[in-house]
Amino acid sequence: MKRVFKWLGALVLLVVAGLLAPVGYVELACRPTGDLRAYDPILPPAHRRAEGRTLLTYPEWHIVHAYEDYARVIRDGDPHDYRYAASIGGFWSSLCSLSRGSGPYGGFPGEFKSTAYTIGVSFTAELAAKALYEETLGRVATWIRGAEHAPLDDLSAQQAARYSRFLQQVPWYRWEFGSDAAALTAAATGAFRDRERRWALGLEYGAKAQYAKVIAAAVAEMEPDALRLRMIVTGLGDAQLADYTDVTVIARHAQGTEVETPRYRALTHLLAQMALDGGDFVEIAGNDDILFTVTSQAPKLDGALYSVARQGFDDTRHLVMVPVSTLADRLRGLSAQGLHLEHVHDY
Repeated sequence: MKRVFKWLGALVLLVVAGLLAPVGYVELACRPTGDLRAYDPILPPAHRRAEGRTLLTYPEWHIVHAYEDYARVIRDGDPHDYRYAASIGGFWSSLCSLSRGSGPYGGFPGEFKSTAYTIGVSFTAELAAKALYEETLGRVATWIRGAEHAPLDDLSAQQAARYSRFLQQVPWYRWEFGSDAAALTAAATGAFRDRERRWALGLEYGAKAQYAKVIAAAVAEMEPDALRLRMIVTGLGDAQLADYTDVTVIARHAQGTEVETPRYRALTHLLAQMALDGGDFVEIAGNDDILFTVTSQAPKLDGALYSVARQGFDDTRHLVMVPVSTLADRLRGLSAQGLHLEHVHDY
């Protein structure tokens, strides 16, 4: 018995070491480079956000995009068709690239590291466990099923797609995993694949529901992140600004109009629309540089900080850092370059 416990202890240590190895690599090999760029903000200190956050919000969005990719893959294929290792590697390699590039924008502060490393380790553990099952027992279940999807294959793909859209604006732990599990039970047939999906995904959803409760309780003790930000815009009249949903005009400055807007996915749509309407951006959240992501058929894009192929879409995501003053022009010119705006990363 002692020998069994010894082997189990060694296995646990090996797993922990494997999960933490990427953290050590980023710490040692991905140090920020470049000198901090000085900028005198227009907005008052209360409405400024650290510029480096525009870079360091991407790893969390990599996870959002991973769920979107996964949903697309299983829509037409099976879970074992998804490249789990590539998705895990993409998280850490993008974090490494962005950490190295963060020097001019304030570096990689400790509070950002703790968040990025925590979600990275959790994401790695989740996908590794899912890969272990889907590449073995899950794959066998598809052999028994045959080429045609079972009802729960299609339902789980729909659930994954809805979840990925939910994550674009709302934290993951607010998703109703219990409702998804109940939907699986209600829709299951007597087919072997449906029984297997109901069992396997039921366990997954149950585990996530319990973990979500823990995270929600922990977050409840913290000050929530701001849901709105301020920026300085030009080229848009009062009537145009009044037409935008959830946009408030705050003040007039010599450099432009100060407005307050929503953040996250809503902000991406708003910035794109403002640019099309002839607006330009002077400053966003007290910063003069910002990151956005685009997709294209080309595997490389000049000036991109990082590029990665998207699973299930047959295209590539590119991360691009630009001055805020040129953002509108870049957004207006995307289609002519064969690029599609995916997300503007605020702070």
